[in-house]
Amino acid sequence: MPSCCPAESTKPAFIGIFGAIVGGFAVSAVFFLLSFSSITAPALPFPVVVTTTTNLSALSTTAQPETMYNRPIWRPPARGSRMPSPRAFRLTRDMVRARARDGVIVVTFGNYAFMDFILTWVRHLTGLGVDNLLVGAMDTKLLRQLYLTGVPVFDMGSRMVTEDVGWGSPTFHKMGREKVLLINELLPFGYELLMCDTDMVWLKNPLPYLARYPSADLLTSSDQVIPTVTDDSLENWREVTGAYNIGIFHWRPTEPAKRLAKDWKDLVISDDKIWDQNAFNDLVHKVFGQPVQGEDELVYSYDGKLKLGVLPASIFCSGHTYFVQGMHQQLRLEPYAVHTTFQYAGTEGKRHRLREAMHFFDQPSYYDSPGGFLSFRPNIPKQMLLDGAHTIESHFVLVNYQMKQIRTALAMASLLKRTLVMPPLWCRLDRMWFGHPGVMEGTMTRQPFLCPMDHVFEVHVMLKDLPEEEFGPRIDFREYTFLENPSLPKQVKESFLEVRLCNEHSTRCSTANGSNKHRAILLPRNSTEQMLLDVFSSYKNIKIIHFSSMVDAFRGFADAAVETQFRNRVKRYTGIWCCVEFREIGHIYYDMYWDDKPGWKPHPPQNREEDHPPWA
Repeated sequence: MPSCCPAESTKPAFIGIFGAIVGGFAVSAVFFLLSFSSITAPALPFPVVVTTTTNLSALSTTAQPETMYNRPIWRPPARGSRMPSPRAFRLTRDMVRARARDGVIVVTFGNYAFMDFILTWVRHLTGLGVDNLLVGAMDTKLLRQLYLTGVPVFDMGSRMVTEDVGWGSPTFHKMGREKVLLINELLPFGYELLMCDTDMVWLKNPLPYLARYPSADLLTSSDQVIPTVTDDSLENWREVTGAYNIGIFHWRPTEPAKRLAKDWKDLVISDDKIWDQNAFNDLVHKVFGQPVQGEDELVYSYDGKLKLGVLPASIFCSGHTYFVQGMHQQLRLEPYAVHTTFQYAGTEGKRHRLREAMHFFDQPSYYDSPGGFLSFRPNIPKQMLLDGAHTIESHFVLVNYQMKQIRTALAMASLLKRTLVMPPLWCRLDRMWFGHPGVMEGTMTRQPFLCPMDHVFEVHVMLKDLPEEEFGPRIDFREYTFLENPSLPKQVKESFLEVRLCNEHSTRCSTANGSNKHRAILLPRNSTEQMLLDVFSSYKNIKIIHFSSMVDAFRGFADAAVETQFRNRVKRYTGIWCCVEFREIGHIYYDMYWDDKPGWKPHPPQNREEDHPPWA
């Protein structure tokens, strides 16, 4: 199952493992040595408070001179100073010592494509009072930007591309090998290592929890979706069936842990087709099953000497236990972390899930679209949502009913050149990569449930720049929690117009009732394109236009060519539900225009020739 964030990598080239890479550093030397006089630190997407002391364990009671290693996080270098030499960014024991606290260092790494994830990751930790962290930069662009932002960063010597390449690609697997090499480089420094992927965030300081298990050589997260405990103790390792997930794991610098790290490194280097997570799981299970005496939550593994614990998936959450099951809520537990696994739209889907949960930090411009926003209250009949059995048919009836309203809202947002705030989306059935009976047996998934947008919509496709001549103008959108986000400026939130739909044949249904800006305006159902343009031309300065409903709100585009372009675009917005059990082809395509096809039924393709999206 996908676990590590999609990202890129290049040849593993760590100084401590493969020797000096003088040529690589020399190539980038000129880039590093630019003066700050011609540049400025990048804007941060959130307010930060820079403390005057670092509270790091390396600092004695005697005041220490401030260096690039121990400078408080978010404090940028002095204006006018010069970029340190490439050598200054090499990972060393002194660098780790300067940032570690109580013998622990927290580390993530990535390339420039994940800078917003990295800033979010750092912001969450510093907000929790955790500053003993380091970020590995896999390209010089990220390294430079993080340094200017005041984030402690080291150069991994990767010389990576700066773009995102997607989960499962060869470059993705190369990046996984670099993680293994990095762990091997860090453990000999003698510090506990909390290694994290960038596509996760911390919601609670994890260090006190990890300290509860001082004899554990390794504590790992997992893809476990069925709870084995109901409190905040470690998972019952005897009942864990999900793979151990290497997106969050804590290493102690013990001899068994170092041996495991070395064997893991040797294994992934020997065959570039081996996925690092599979290799890790294989090694850990070479010897497995003997409980640690007096510490039943730990198990001897790997060589029979390594003491392993599995972090509880209810509070060190996966994308399923957090976003689908809400396991922590049902068990009344406080989550420590959420890792954006179990999702279906690549990096864009991970970012959107964190936005839905209001855990992502965006630039201020994200919260103030120039054309303003359009939102609506979804309408779902009670019997459609709650009554009857949870079947494939009842699931698609529910989703299709919502999809039709969203289709109308997309059309109106496109016409009025506004950004659509998506509504919450309800599902009766879960989505996986394999056949299942609707929800996975043993999980805590409730039916119905608020499902992530990527369960139905191809978030990554919606964000693509499609050619306008074929697909019409881009339609921007925001997550359903957008208007509740504390980052939404007051001036945006208060610039609000409510629109109530009314029967177009009623004498009381008139658009000439909006003279009072504090009152809602009425709009006839089945309004024409021209009527909408005429009515809302007077409200272009209003930031949020909120509709009481989207059911029969818009008659459609007057120009057939515009309608065709719009259809071409939104037909590609929907994905699949997966999967019917015991079928070779078990997925069912969602169809944005299901209602144009009399007798449409949710059936899987009967053969390979039929296995294509509705628009293909």
